[in-house]
Parts: sequence; C-alpha cells; structure tokens
Amino acid sequence: MHSCITGQTIRLYGRVKSLAALVLFSSHLQLSDTPPSAAFHQAASQNPNKMTSKLEEARHNALWGLCIADALAMPVHWYYNPEDIKYGYGDWLAGYRAPNQKHPSSILSLSAVDGSGRSGWHAKSRPVVGNVILQGKEKYWTSSNRNTHYHQGMKAGDNTLNALCAVRVADVLKKTDPDGKLTNRELQAAVLEDYVQFLTTPDSHNDTYAESFHRAFFKDWDNLDTPPRKGKEILEFAEKRYAQKMKENPDSQLAVIGSFVMAIPWILHRANQSADDCAKAAVEFVRLTHPVPTLETYVDLYARLLHAVLNGKILRKEAMTVLEHKEMGGRKKLEKVLKFMEKAEMLPRGSEERLNMYQEVSFTLGSACYIQGAMPTMLFTAMEFHEDFEGGVLANANIGGENCHRGAALGALLGAATTHHGVGIPAKFKAELGTSREKLRELTSMKNEGIPKPFQGV
Repeated sequence: MHSCITGQTIRLYGRVKSLAALVLFSSHLQLSDTPPSAAFHQAASQNPNKMTSKLEEARHNALWGLCIADALAMPVHWYYNPEDIKYGYGDWLAGYRAPNQKHPSSILSLSAVDGSGRSGWHAKSRPVVGNVILQGKEKYWTSSNRNTHYHQGMKAGDNTLNALCAVRVADVLKKTDPDGKLTNRELQAAVLEDYVQFLTTPDSHNDTYAESFHRAFFKDWDNLDTPPRKGKEILEFAEKRYAQKMKENPDSQLAVIGSFVMAIPWILHRANQSADDCAKAAVEFVRLTHPVPTLETYVDLYARLLHAVLNGKILRKEAMTVLEHKEMGGRKKLEKVLKFMEKAEMLPRGSEERLNMYQEVSFTLGSACYIQGAMPTMLFTAMEFHEDFEGGVLANANIGGENCHRGAALGALLGAATTHHGVGIPAKFKAELGTSREKLRELTSMKNEGIPKPFQGV
C-alpha cells in the first residue's frame, strides 16, 4: 500500500486526465516505505504505542467522517432508484434530512425477524426482533404496510445502528486500552460485552433496522441455554460460532460492506502499528460478527487502505492499488474505473449531469450491499473526491443504494485524508450531527492541543 513518488510526480498526477496516462501512471507505482513526512513517522517510531498529533488528528477525522457520511445518507438509505431521492425530498440532498415516513422501495416487512435474510428463507424460530433486540420495533417489521422506512422516526443528522455500534467500539477501545498495550483478544471481550448490552437493552438507540449480521448473531446467542453477558464468555461463544460456521455453507447475507463499519475503530486504534497488525485486528474482529471466509480479503484490503491514508499516503493512489488487487478484479477493474473517471471529467464538477453519471457507475459496479459491488463503488467515489470531503459524502448519499454503510467506509477514508491535504471537514457537518455528536466530541478532544504539528513535507 506504500509507494515512493516525488512531489513533482504527485503534481503531475493531479493534472493527468486521459485513461491511457492514468493507467501508465498506476503501472509505475513502486512499493516502498518512504513516508510523506519523515518527522511524522520518526515520532511514531520512537514509541510504537504512542500516537503522533498528526495521526491522532487523522483518526479523529476518520471517525467524524464515518458518522457524517452515514447520517447524510440515512434518509435515502437503500433508494435503488436515485430519482426517488430528488422526487421525495424536492431536490438532491445537500445536508442532513429526517427520513420521510414512506420509503419507495422498502422491503422491511419482508425481512426475517428471526435471523438473516428474508422471511421464508429458513425454518421459523423465536423472533429476535422484538424479543432480544429492537424491542418495541417489531411492529414495523410485521406491518402490512410495504412502505415503512427502515429508519422511521429518526431525526436529521442521526446515525444508523451500525454507525452507533462503531462509535461505541471506539469508546470501549479508548477507555479500555488508552496506551495500546492490550491484546486483540482482550479488547474483543470488552467490545463484545458492550455490544451485547447495547443491543439487548430496550430504547438504547432510535433505529428501527438491524442488518442480517446482528439478527444472525443474536439468534445463535439467544438459542443458548444461558446466553452469556460477560465479555470472556461472549468471546468464547463467538469463537465457537465462527469455527462451526466455517464447516457450513456461508451466509451470503453477511458478505456485505456493512461489515466494515464496526471494524473501522479497530483500524483507527491500531493505526500506529504496522499495516499487517492493523489489518489483523480488523479481520479477527469481523470474524466474530460476520463468519464468512470470502469477506476476509476485502476487510484486509480496506484496513490496509485506511491505515495508509491515516499515515499520510495519498488516497487516490492507494485506492488504485486496491482496485488492481486480483480479488477486486485486477487490472481490468482498475482500467474500467479509470475510464469512468475519464468520462466524468468531461462533465462540469458539481453538475446534475455528473451526479447522474456517478449513479450510472454505481449501478454498473454495484449499488447493493454485497461486497463485490459495493467496495468498487466506494473506491470509485473515494478516487473521484479524494480531496473533497463534502462533495464525496454528498455524492455518496445521492448515488443511492447501500449508501449508509458504503458511506461510513468512504467517510472514514475521506475524513482521514483531510488531515493531510489541508481541506478540513466543514464545521457545519459536525455541529449539526445528531445522536453521535456529543460522544464524538468527547472521543476526539485533543488532550495536548499545544503540541506542534510535525513538518508536512511534500
């Protein structure tokens, strides 16, 4: 994920427009550990468990970015016909909005209340929704109303359940392991204990929807004679569950980009360690919630990408490296995405025509939750808006489809990148954020604001 290029090459790259030149440029990216700022990495090397002020700022911006992008997309989550966004809200979204009461393409009433996927896909069992999680919300799942919004009742700026869980993971990691000395397994126990308490406590959040992985996890948890509530016992349950699932046919409903959201705080927590250790922490945690082997490579790739950006690497170039990975489709996929970018350059930036093209790209690459399509769409958007946080998170929302969880992954990348390219996250997005705002302010307060920032370099 690291590459050695000069400042002159970077400036040249910023002016490259043609597909041929972009492909030629990407073919000359060489692996290296040369950092963009020697002072930045030298400070970290002196104490591997201590964050530099610049890296800490990047971590904070990534967490804000996750929540902001999720909240912006929330009212139009799973709008698979993007025109429904403009029709339903009077125009394309330009800020936080509360969800409309009706959702034009909702399948909430078809979703299984007793496990993953849809009703009728497996033998009926005791409903998880209403009995174990989402107490009081089961009426929206079982209603004859086919237009119920997945996030009905939420307010403008509120976060969906996955993002709320991510904020709690970040909180647990920070409070349990402030010096970064505990093992992944020790931290997994603490995180899972909080996760179980949070989701099984009535009225702990205001979302109506829980992804398949939540329902599947708590179905298996609830089937135990005595469902565990202590971290060590929950971790042992999750590990045994993973081992058992590896012997069964994988649940395709869990191979989704939503798996990234709760993994992001692990990447942030281990950002001052090696990319290998950082990716290992993310993958090991995702196994406990999403026991699907095909997902692990994607989590590993994303973790290394975010780790690189947090540590000062150029987002667009690192995203290109990921797209060229064989699991993503190799050189052909990269060339396809670069061709889309070349076409986009022919349209005015910020125009409706260009947004329409982004929507077409998402439809082609994949606008649904499944990782094989959602991740390329997310990477395309990251490359298009690698130095434009506001433009990127708004485009993601207005592209539609699985824009909340795709947006969380995108927002973390774009947020981290703001630290190093100098164009920060607009203050309005922080000030107007809903349910997560106060906790984020607590989590991202700099203890040593007087520490000089390290030299930026080129």
